[in-house]
Amino acid sequence: MFIDDAPGPVFRPPSEARSFILRVTIGCSHNRCTFCSMYKDSSYRIRSLAEIDGIIERGARAMPYVRRIFLADGDALVLPTASLLHILKKCYDTFPQITRIGAYATPNDINRKTPEELQALKDAGLDILYMGIESGDDVVLHHIRKGTTGERTIRAGRKALAAGMKLSTMILLGLGGKERTREHALHTAQVISAIQPTMLSALSLIIPYGSPLYEEVRAGTFTPLTARGFLEELACIIRDIEVTRPCIFRSNHVSNLFPVGGTLPQDKESMLLNLETFIPQADDTCPLLNDNGNF
Repeated sequence: MFIDDAPGPVFRPPSEARSFILRVTIGCSHNRCTFCSMYKDSSYRIRSLAEIDGIIERGARAMPYVRRIFLADGDALVLPTASLLHILKKCYDTFPQITRIGAYATPNDINRKTPEELQALKDAGLDILYMGIESGDDVVLHHIRKGTTGERTIRAGRKALAAGMKLSTMILLGLGGKERTREHALHTAQVISAIQPTMLSALSLIIPYGSPLYEEVRAGTFTPLTARGFLEELACIIRDIEVTRPCIFRSNHVSNLFPVGGTLPQDKESMLLNLETFIPQADDTCPLLNDNGNF
């Protein structure tokens, strides 16, 4: 839900479906990932505090019952800490029933903040960050132009957790293609194990029409995984994750071929058993391609 007349599509995590979506930026400041088309039609800008205050006030008049707020668009934590603190205070002062505020944040956004800044944001009510890991493999990260490395991602995740925030992370199955599926799975599991996030979601790669990665598939330089390949890669990642703190795991997005869920580490074996039962039933065709080998 949102009160906003700005152009462009609005995106949010599934768990923020009932939240008031407050777009503190329009678009994504990075906007170079080769697999993503979410903000390609948006002209990036940071909104003024006066503009944001006006949206908050209109939202509170229309929906005073709001209990959760999500700061959008692609990387709200890119804002200066002073601006974020102003926005957080305005939200809590204006919405009487608010219980939580969350935001998207890239590893680079988090790493630009000092531990003291992150702690101040947590104390002001920024309770949960959603960070896209995508892959832990540096070769894959470089190839998709993510603008980070596995080591920087680990550092960012640990900083957010050290500040007392909840950290919801996302990975993309198939992002290394057939050419690098083993490395993608192994190094992604290593990054997750090093961070030990609060929540982890595994989505399957869907390649948007016209994206740079789409053109690589057409040129034959990137080979998408088959249905079986997606499930085998997921099983490899789950098998190699080693965490000591509870991590809620979900792989039940509409993009996923087979729903898997549980809490790591205690549900690891049951999730793997479910996957191992289903993998032989999956075929060796690519779910992204038609019978002619085209999207």
